[in-house]
Amino acid sequence: MKEGKLMLQRNKQTGRAYFPPRPFDPRDPFAEVEWFEASGKGRLLSYVISHRPPPGFEAPFAIAVVETDEGIKMMTNIIDCPQTPEALQLDMRLELAPTKVNDEITLPTWRPAKEG
Repeated sequence: MKEGKLMLQRNKQTGRAYFPPRPFDPRDPFAEVEWFEASGKGRLLSYVISHRPPPGFEAPFAIAVVETDEGIKMMTNIIDCPQTPEALQLDMRLELAPTKVNDEITLPTWRPAKEG
C-alpha cells in the first residue's frame, strides 16, 4: 500500500481473490497463489457512522465495508464526502484513496468515485 496500490492475492488456477493476505488460499490450502494489483474500484456494502472517535479520528466518521470489483470485502473508512446517511448510499461506486499515516503506513481508504 506504500506506493498507493492495493495489492491482493488470488488462486492462480481459479483466479479467485481473497483477503486478508496469507500464504495460502483459504478455500484451497494446496493451491498456488499470486499477488496482483487491484483495480481500485468498488462499491459500498455497509457502514456505521461513529460519533465517538478513537484518538486520531474526528467525529463523525464512517466505518465501512467495501466490496472491490475483484470480489473481496474489506473494512475501511470512506473519506472526501460528508459522513451522513444522505451522502453514504449503499451500492455507491467508490475508488481507492490511499491515506498516508507516516512513511511506513498507508491505509486503503475509499472515496466516492468521480463521474465520467
